Amino acid sequence: MRELTWMGALVGVVVIGCASAPPPAPQNEKMAAGAQYLLGSEWALRDLAGTPLAEGRAPTMAFLEPGRVSGNASCNRYSGPVELGDGTIRVGELAVTKMACSPEIDVQERAFLAAFQNGRRLEVVQGDLVLHTESLERPLRFRRTR
Repeated sequence: MRELTWMGALVGVVVIGCASAPPPAPQNEKMAAGAQYLLGSEWALRDLAGTPLAEGRAPTMAFLEPGRVSGNASCNRYSGPVELGDGTIRVGELAVTKMACSPEIDVQERAFLAAFQNGRRLEVVQGDLVLHTESLERPLRFRRTR
C-alpha cells in the first residue's frame, strides 16, 4: 500500500509539471508568443535587425517572473516591467547598470535597448523568438537558451 501511495504522488507531480510547462515551440510554423509560453524562459539575441553582433556580446532577455524582464544589454544588466499579451509586448522603463563599455559595445547596447523598448509584437518562427518593433523595419531574432 505504501508503494502505491508513493507511486501515486510521483505520477501527480509529473502530471502537474507537464500541465504547467509551456507548449513546445513549433519548428516550421509561426505562433504568437504570450506570457505562458515565455514565463521561465531565457533568450539570446542572434540578429539585431540585420546588424552584425559583436563577438561574444549578444544581448539576452529572461522572463523569470510574471510581469518582469531582465537580461544583459551587451555590457550592462537591465531589468524592468513587461506586459505580455497573446503575441504582444510592452516594455516599461528599464533600470540599467552604468558600467563603462567599449565604443563598439556601447553602440550595440544602445541599439538593442532602443529597439527592445519599442517592441510591440512577438512570435515564434521556426523556434526563434521574433520581436517586431516600432523603430526598425526588420525584427530582432532570439534563440532560446533556457
